[in-house]
Amino acid sequence: MNHTFFKLMLTLYPPYWATGIVVKKITPDFREIIVTMRKRFYNRNYMNSHFGGSLYAMTDPFFMLMMIKILGEDYIVWDKAGCIDFIKPGQGLVTATFTIDEAAIADVKEKTAHGDKYLPEFTVGVLDEQGDTVCRVTKTLYVRKKLDGKTKPPEAR
Repeated sequence: MNHTFFKLMLTLYPPYWATGIVVKKITPDFREIIVTMRKRFYNRNYMNSHFGGSLYAMTDPFFMLMMIKILGEDYIVWDKAGCIDFIKPGQGLVTATFTIDEAAIADVKEKTAHGDKYLPEFTVGVLDEQGDTVCRVTKTLYVRKKLDGKTKPPEAR
């Protein structure tokens, strides 16, 4: 699936569409994705700032999806864990820019070359319109190279 169709599918995905999460950009090599969310009555909390669950949802699958697209079918990639650190109340439009650089890709390939699992961590900041950090999300992925054609990680067999 090319990056343009992938972006359209994510934008129309009901949990994103219903919370106002918009995928603004996906580079053709899947190494950068930009996601935004505007504060609306349906995604704000009691304190009239962005609801924490919506902030986490706008960051949830992207590092995993990027790594799946970058590494291809020879690898198993799953989300393993996530952590969100709220820095300040989010107001207005918030933006998350996900990037995976060549060094991170090389590191994953090196650590999984012999079929070992690897749990890399990736962090993204969610910024408000002034460029201030609203929250920081760290995602841990499970990555393993397929050596025997199996598609499920050993823990799931």
